[in-house]
Amino acid sequence: MIYYDKVSKVYPDKTVALDDVSFGIEPKEFVTIVGHSGAGKTTLMKMLIAEEWPTDGAVFFESTNIHKLSKKEMSKLRRRIGMVFQDYRLIPTKTVYENIAFAMEAIGRNDAEVASDVPHVLELVDLGHKIWNFPRELSGGERQRVAIARAIVTQPDIIIADEPTGNLDPVNTYEIIRILQKINELGRTVLLTTHNKGVVDTIGGRVITMERGKIVKDDRSGRYIL
Repeated sequence: MIYYDKVSKVYPDKTVALDDVSFGIEPKEFVTIVGHSGAGKTTLMKMLIAEEWPTDGAVFFESTNIHKLSKKEMSKLRRRIGMVFQDYRLIPTKTVYENIAFAMEAIGRNDAEVASDVPHVLELVDLGHKIWNFPRELSGGERQRVAIARAIVTQPDIIIADEPTGNLDPVNTYEIIRILQKINELGRTVLLTTHNKGVVDTIGGRVITMERGKIVKDDRSGRYIL
């Protein structure tokens, strides 16, 4: 489904974010990408939604070069990818319901679909009882669960979770990982970036290790080597 073909990214100040990176991801995989801060994990993920462009090489989604898509085509592709960020990115003036509804409305879903799907997805992340709360009334773990609900409510093929547990305590961290595993079991491809050894050990799946923009290990057995 996804293939990085000899991808490099060098910024104008000569900083090398990615250095000749090649690997593939199959549909329905759960792949954890690990590495210290600055290793290139986030740049790698941003390539998938064309927030970053390669200096060399290409990124393919279903045999299509992502960075050769028109704006209209890229918009359609982004609808197939749900993003979860470390800082949640919820709208503070909207309730939990409204935050998730906003993502559906942005792609043209009608009121009936919103009214049906939002409560359902909140039950999936165990937050049905918080539907009318505002973000300020939620814990960090609850905010991240809302962010996950928002990412999956449009039923994307891929979920990208970029350091989603970076601001959370251990209890909330493992709750978020449990939910991402549940989403993967429902047939979605999940790409997770982290530097948390405990998270990697919990998941136990494929682990790609990055260091200074390079892939130094691609392990199917889920070993953490940093």
